[in-house]
Amino acid sequence: MTTHYFEHPLNEKTRIYLRVEALLTQLNMSSQFSDDMQHLLFFRSLFDLLEIFEQIQLKSELAKDIEKQRISYRSWLHVEGVDQKMLNNVLAEVDEVHSKLMAAERFGQSLKEDRFLSTIRQRFNLPGGSCCFDLPALHHWLHLPIEQKIEDSRKWIENLQPLTDALKLWLRLTRETGHLHPQEARSGFYQSDAEDANILRLEIPMEYGVYPMISGHKNRFAIKFIFFASGQASCDNIEFQLAVCS
Repeated sequence: MTTHYFEHPLNEKTRIYLRVEALLTQLNMSSQFSDDMQHLLFFRSLFDLLEIFEQIQLKSELAKDIEKQRISYRSWLHVEGVDQKMLNNVLAEVDEVHSKLMAAERFGQSLKEDRFLSTIRQRFNLPGGSCCFDLPALHHWLHLPIEQKIEDSRKWIENLQPLTDALKLWLRLTRETGHLHPQEARSGFYQSDAEDANILRLEIPMEYGVYPMISGHKNRFAIKFIFFASGQASCDNIEFQLAVCS
């Protein structure tokens, strides 16, 4: 059975984390410049990240959340029935990532100070602003050898490595707190309680032809399924898989 996977954040901070994760994925996927248009996705993703960094103190928020995870995992030390070797491996990884995160500069600081990036960033906000007459510096860069462009992208991405490692770890440990269980939305609607949850994960069979519209917060949520073809709410009973991740 073909299914589609869906995630929904239950608080604003997690919403930002998932957006940053998506932008980092786009950044890495486009960094090899395998075709002539990949540079647009690369720089758009990079500049969107810089916008987020300017709006919130992402480093301090992420450091606090990883510290909470460390405290939670440490509470399982020496508890009977817990795999202590696996637990110690997780704690060692958390300690390493947290240490590198705290030692890192403010996210995006070096990128903001990069002369080439600062030259082209402002014009990227204009519709069609990446044309050669708007951004002659970018036009010149695009004609450099591919090896140099890839090396430039590697240095820019490397600047974000402490963020990438910390966010990847936090999201992985958060997702692992929830396991998929079968649920049924009667007449296309499902609601439930959640205790301090961060993310909902759903797997929905494609045969229903629906997608979820989710509302809620960390303690309660509701899911309404919408037909893709018509945009109307489904009145069918829909079986799906759900994980509530804290």
